[in-house]
Amino acid sequence: MSSQGYKRTNFEEDDISNGGSPPAIDFNASVVFKGGLTLWQRKTVLERFLFVFNVLLCITVVILAILVASKHKQIIKMKEQAVCLTPACVTVASSMINAMDLKADPCNDFYQYACGGWIDAHPIPSGHSRWGTFSVLWQENQVVMKKAIDKDLPKDSSLSERKAQLYFASCMDKNKTIEELGAKPLLDLLKLNFSDWSISNQNTSKFDLQTYLENLKMLGINAFFSVWVGEDDRNSSANILQIDQSGLGLPERNYYLNKSITEDKVLKAYLKYLTKVGVLLGEEENSTRQQMIDVIEFETQIANITIPREERRDEEKIYHKITIGKLQENSTFVNWKRFFNKLFSTVNIKLTSAEPIVAYSPKFLKEISDLVEDTMKTDKGKRTVQNYLVVHVIKTMANYLSRPFRDARKILTEALSGVTGGDELWRYCISDTDSVLGFALGAMFVKEAFNGRSKDKAEAMIAEVKTAFINNLPNLKWMDEFTRKAAIDKANAVIDMIGFPAFINNKTRLDKEYKGLIINGDEYFWNNVRNLYFIQRKDLAKLRKAPESNAWGMSPPTVNAYYTPSKNQIVFPAGILQAPFYDQEYPKSLNFGAMGVVMGHELTHGFDDQGREYDKFGNLRPWWNNRSIENFNVQTKCFINQYSSYKLQDDHVDGKQTLGENIADNGGLKSAYHAYLDWVDHHAPERPLPTLNLTHQQLFFLGFAQILTDPHSPAKYRVIGTLSNSKEFAENYGCAKNSLMNPVHKCEVW
Repeated sequence: MSSQGYKRTNFEEDDISNGGSPPAIDFNASVVFKGGLTLWQRKTVLERFLFVFNVLLCITVVILAILVASKHKQIIKMKEQAVCLTPACVTVASSMINAMDLKADPCNDFYQYACGGWIDAHPIPSGHSRWGTFSVLWQENQVVMKKAIDKDLPKDSSLSERKAQLYFASCMDKNKTIEELGAKPLLDLLKLNFSDWSISNQNTSKFDLQTYLENLKMLGINAFFSVWVGEDDRNSSANILQIDQSGLGLPERNYYLNKSITEDKVLKAYLKYLTKVGVLLGEEENSTRQQMIDVIEFETQIANITIPREERRDEEKIYHKITIGKLQENSTFVNWKRFFNKLFSTVNIKLTSAEPIVAYSPKFLKEISDLVEDTMKTDKGKRTVQNYLVVHVIKTMANYLSRPFRDARKILTEALSGVTGGDELWRYCISDTDSVLGFALGAMFVKEAFNGRSKDKAEAMIAEVKTAFINNLPNLKWMDEFTRKAAIDKANAVIDMIGFPAFINNKTRLDKEYKGLIINGDEYFWNNVRNLYFIQRKDLAKLRKAPESNAWGMSPPTVNAYYTPSKNQIVFPAGILQAPFYDQEYPKSLNFGAMGVVMGHELTHGFDDQGREYDKFGNLRPWWNNRSIENFNVQTKCFINQYSSYKLQDDHVDGKQTLGENIADNGGLKSAYHAYLDWVDHHAPERPLPTLNLTHQQLFFLGFAQILTDPHSPAKYRVIGTLSNSKEFAENYGCAKNSLMNPVHKCEVW
């Protein structure tokens, strides 16, 4: 830090400064008494010597006393400054050391060293498949939301906040309305939309595939394909109709492939769940089981033609802009013009065969058309397709029914994730309210808990991380100058949104967000039906409008962050801008190590294997030099091989599928670390934390690891994989070359 501008003041200098130059001192001056010798002249030589000696001795003693006193004060002050003993420092130091396993070697397994204590002390609670820092903070946010939603709202509160209270009350079901109604709401919905269906009714003469698909999509339920309106990847200033593959009842195609319904744990549980729900709806068990076997076998056929996720990472290759007319030629099992006009009639938009549509899986759409048409050639096949479509409705809506339906769902959940039990009802209902009326509940959360200063501090930190990312680009030898300049332009153009959207503090604007959504305090099932219709209409209404540049995809209480490539935008909700990710009273090393890495992670997503295909305006186009693309692919191959070598129980990490996240983790850590070093260069040194005996550079890496506490392997390998690629980590922890955390060969892109 420069000393210029720093002024040390003393009283003497203050006095002199007001009177010009000090008077000259004449050591020969004397006081003359009239008619006699001066006192000095009457002294002998010895007396004169002793007098001078004593005066000098006194002056020396006084000076030494002053120096000793001053030094003593400095020593006390230095001792006071040696360790940070503020409440925040003491609390975070205690938390961090309790999370650690000090017996572990940080150069052998940094994850165990950083998080071993936390994992031992925090077994995964009942009802959860994962448990870590994100989970704990979300639970804390739930408490804040519960406190806010239980309060009597002021008279001038928004209607939307009142809707949130009503929805929460309908979920809590204090009047036991849900339990009393049982299966009736779902049976009424099925009768309203699919009047000819029941498992016991084998007659398919009235089954009309077109009508079923239209009614499903009006509810926002996707079977065979998903349809939505969103930004055109090639022209981010316009919205466009889009269609993609869909249709599986289980999360991944791999759950079906080369599996037997009678032997595979998940498929057996899926069959048991579907059969149980059918029985709860009043159907006979044996007939239901057989028909659900047919449905699962049909879904297995869909899984076989579904394109794997790892083959869909190249955004350029999967983008196909066609027309509704061309879609009709490719996929004939639906009258697409009628289908879309039925949907868009709810928002008064009429489409023609010339309407453009982006198809991400033309091959799948052709094959699903062939599969459905072939299956429906027999009565049994028609019955299977009809059951398949209704099962999609049942699976979506059964969670909003009585406890027996929710308990049936647990059969499948346990097989998929090992989760048994569940959250307390109030926690479930808070999360559910957040998913339906997230901005209304978010307005209440922000009033209750969010410190506005955090937003300013976070914006400053993002700017520092972005600067560090940009400053590193000239060091990348694999990138040519043309592409480098374009990358700098894109990084500078990244828009950041912090905390919450401004409209939630505007009652009129907030109410506009949920205008038309009817919520009643004792109609939990129908509240959700109305919400599905509401969401669908809002999505369709975007077609003839420009995209909202400042639209948020997460509610304010969310403990997460994201990057949107079509907007070149990073978003950090209020929910994550809290300890342990960020606290104004924490050392900067921890804030940069936790929140700074999260920020760097999202920023780097704009330059991962998918984000790099979008330019600074969010348009999907080739803006890189071909040589740089080739070099980039070589660099990323290193990551694919590295992470694919990490073992997960009986399998391995999918290095291809996780490539984007791994690039973002590594680039985010590097940018955040150099942003912290830059901060250190411009500020006074931070005092060390008590008991930890670690430098702040070491604390940076520890802070990063401890936000990824989770007993599951992916979190472990996110830490080990990222830090073993960091030479700065190895230097700060003194890891020997070729130790597990300091391999000679490291992967790097950004």
